[in-house]
Amino acid sequence: MHRAILHSDMNAFYASVEQAERPELRGVPLVVGGREETRHGIVLAKSARAKEAGVKTGEALWEARAKCPGLVTVPPRYDVYRRYSELARRIYCQYTDLVEPFGLDECWLDLTGSLPLSGGDALRVATEISGRVKAELGCTVSIGVSWNKVFAKFGSDLRKPDAVTAITPENYRRLVWDAPVGDLLYVGPATRAKLHSSGIDRIGELACASPELLRRRLGKVGLVLRAFARGEDSTPVSPSDAVRGGGGRPIKSIGNGLTCPHDIDRPEDAKALVYLLAESVAQRLREARLRAFTVAVGVRDARDLASYGRQTTLPRATSATGLIARTAWGLLAASEPLDGSHPLRGLHVRASNLEPSDAPQQLDLGFDARQRALDGLDEAIDGLRRRFGNACVRRGVELLDESLIDVDVKRDNTVHPVGWFG
Repeated sequence: MHRAILHSDMNAFYASVEQAERPELRGVPLVVGGREETRHGIVLAKSARAKEAGVKTGEALWEARAKCPGLVTVPPRYDVYRRYSELARRIYCQYTDLVEPFGLDECWLDLTGSLPLSGGDALRVATEISGRVKAELGCTVSIGVSWNKVFAKFGSDLRKPDAVTAITPENYRRLVWDAPVGDLLYVGPATRAKLHSSGIDRIGELACASPELLRRRLGKVGLVLRAFARGEDSTPVSPSDAVRGGGGRPIKSIGNGLTCPHDIDRPEDAKALVYLLAESVAQRLREARLRAFTVAVGVRDARDLASYGRQTTLPRATSATGLIARTAWGLLAASEPLDGSHPLRGLHVRASNLEPSDAPQQLDLGFDARQRALDGLDEAIDGLRRRFGNACVRRGVELLDESLIDVDVKRDNTVHPVGWFG
């Protein structure tokens, strides 16, 4: 029996939410953009009118204004977007308990088991969901309907905005195979270039390519992409704990990064940012009831935007803010001179190799009572922040760089999609 899989994608999500919240913005060329004074001045989302003027996501705001002189720019409000994302998922969950988020604005839905309760017609259900999202949230969605996740995603991308598209065993060779290979999920620019060098430019050519050729050019990933192109994706729709309790895809890492308002060329500025990021990572670990064995720091150079990372594994997993911050700072200090010769544009701190916080731990013979007290302090600070906001308690080291005083990296953190190859 073919599965009934939907992929729902909220169109121009950030911009649509802003227009739903503020009716005076409807029908005007609108972009949601970062703060230019902190060097985050790029287009994060654009309305249909802005898109018609040639505005592109990811370009600088000054470039967007040059294309569209009457452009209206509003700052992002991630807490509002998360609320709308949750409201959309509540609608999806009224049709199936198998809802898998793919970022804030996209979800897969598996209707296979529940479809008989909704009349047995996946297209009708998709149309009903689309209408409910528009009526209840003021936003539009594009929905793809197919028997697998990859083709459902292709369908939602094929027609935008506000459309329902079915990719079926009867039409996929016409609709999918004639499309550029870059339109297939997880075929990025580097993979597309490798396939092009082998004479593969269309999804149908990838589907019919020699397995040995793909293995030689791309390794095992080549065979996975070939299966995707042939409609042989059988990966399940995996609900996350955020959608329904339990049974979700396990968290593999927790991290946070920031482009600094100015180039980082002093040790005190670098330390302030590292501790600010580590604070967010440790707090999120504790909220998820996890501990990490591995701590990593990522660096982006200010001159050529090149990036690299360093990591180390601790003898015992931890969620302690101080230990994670000191470890990340040690990794950075050992790799960067921080003497002005190599200014940095941004930093990233990540915790991985995770275990549940209630997992048994082997203790040292000399039990560290001070660490136990520090763990209690972290818990007390978490309680204060839940009540009064993340800025109510700040470490002194985080105040060394005045440009970071008003930054709340935890509040503004965005959870990005998790892929098969991640």
